Amino acid sequence: MVEIVAASARGGAEIVQLRHKSLRRGELLALARELRALIADALLVVNDYVDIALLSGADGVHLGPDDLSVAGARRVAGDRLLIGASASTVDAARQAVEDGADYIGCGAAFATPVKSAKRIIGPAGVAAVAEALAPVPVFGIGGIDQTNLPQLRALGVRRACVIRAVADAADPEQAVRRLHAMLTP
Repeated sequence: MVEIVAASARGGAEIVQLRHKSLRRGELLALARELRALIADALLVVNDYVDIALLSGADGVHLGPDDLSVAGARRVAGDRLLIGASASTVDAARQAVEDGADYIGCGAAFATPVKSAKRIIGPAGVAAVAEALAPVPVFGIGGIDQTNLPQLRALGVRRACVIRAVADAADPEQAVRRLHAMLTP
């Protein structure tokens, strides 16, 4: 299953993240190139693979704890890619930024079947990381949808990543528009 993660940044910039954990790398590269051509008006971030991000013309790569380190990715990509990192604590997020991360994905904000074993830090945990790292962009991740996004907003979190809230929606485009409006001040 291909997961497209929709995120929204302050200022209205949409980010589409290509996340696929089992597709062969050649097929993932072809898919990333196709997606790049389709979404010229949004930033494209490839999950896990710096080489696929570079070869596909993506705008960035998002790295988890089991991927190439942020410092290693920065050495390979230089300034050609935005580099995001997953972090669930203030210390881990600060280290990722010191190593060259441009933004942080922080969570899990809520329970999620995508990563059911991931520790839930809740909206307050995401807000603590966002506050500690300001002005570095911090995106809440994990189980976020239109019913619980207001909890993050109430704590000052202005960026969020979603999968199921869009992928499972009867009208994905409308779901993205609704979530975007909820994030826009």
